[in-house]
Amino acid sequence: MKKIIAAVISGGLFAGLIVMLGRYDVAQIGPDGTSIGFSTINKAVHDYTGVNMQWYKFTEWLGYGALLICALFAFAGLVQLIRRKSFLKVDKAIYALGVLYVIVIGLYVFFEKYIINYRPIIMPGASAPEASFPSSHTMLIITVMASTAMVIGKYVSNKALSGLVTILCYAVILVTVFGRLYCGVHWLTDIIGGVLISICLLSLFSFFLGLIRRKEIRKYSDVFHVAVAEESEPDSNYISKH
Repeated sequence: MKKIIAAVISGGLFAGLIVMLGRYDVAQIGPDGTSIGFSTINKAVHDYTGVNMQWYKFTEWLGYGALLICALFAFAGLVQLIRRKSFLKVDKAIYALGVLYVIVIGLYVFFEKYIINYRPIIMPGASAPEASFPSSHTMLIITVMASTAMVIGKYVSNKALSGLVTILCYAVILVTVFGRLYCGVHWLTDIIGGVLISICLLSLFSFFLGLIRRKEIRKYSDVFHVAVAEESEPDSNYISKH
């Protein structure tokens, strides 16, 4: 229930932020006179950080790493499907990851079409301002890395290695959030929006992952009890001979 509450709160804050971006302190501070909500704080942060394309390129590579992780889990699911010869026998956690990834892609497409805010700069090679809210890169990194940390223990039996992967996942998240803001291609509210929607998605993912794990535990527990019962039943042949 706590995870559902966290999802509702973060989702509500995200929706509230969208509404406020169109109403609070809106000013034409973007390129080509585009209007931006929370203009005072957004401009102050952007003026402080400036534009740092090295950080932009670095965080782009981190994004490619996240996409590689998505591909690895998809490949793992395909291998399970081939070996187990049934969609029903593929790990439910991999299906849950797939649904999470599809939702992230859907949100990216949605906010590319329904633009809330434009970038602080016109990107190299572009001729017009581009959509920037929420930071899709931030959303991608947080959801992929945090969800990986949640399930890695299931697929990496070595605790030291799985612990190291978990630490690396959260380190990448921190570097990305900082780097995406510091590179100057997003407003502060874009990053906040990316974080909020990610928390909402991850809370729901964690909730359903918990349901899957509890179901698996009950399944194995039932199998165990059946096996114990069979072992404890007296051998009828033995009884008849004695």
